[in-house]
Amino acid sequence: EVQLVESGGALVQTGGSLRLSCAVSGGNFDKYTMAWFRQVPGKEREGVACISSGLDNTFYKEFVKDRFTISADKAENTVYLQMNNPNDDDSGVYYCAATIAKPYGGSWSWMVLYDHWGQGTLVTVSS
Repeated sequence: EVQLVESGGALVQTGGSLRLSCAVSGGNFDKYTMAWFRQVPGKEREGVACISSGLDNTFYKEFVKDRFTISADKAENTVYLQMNNPNDDDSGVYYCAATIAKPYGGSWSWMVLYDHWGQGTLVTVSS
């Protein structure tokens, strides 16, 4: 059974930096497209960033482009989300997700594509 465990969530100041991690176990990491989503109370979960199974393509929502970076370490079976210069709107619970599908275009942010989810890690951005 595939398990995803996020970590790294914390209180961070506006303009600071934070790195989230997602450790993947129980599956073939090389086969998975990985993504980060986030959710705040009262709002739908939304995609943030995605990295292809070959680690050769990354995708970002416009609101985090040039601030956040998704990466992966195959040797460690871990996906990261480097958050630079966060603002108040970036607060929320961040979830890691995995799929064997190979999304194209903007479909990477469709929750329905993802078979496996972590439990989430809380990020609070404070000014």
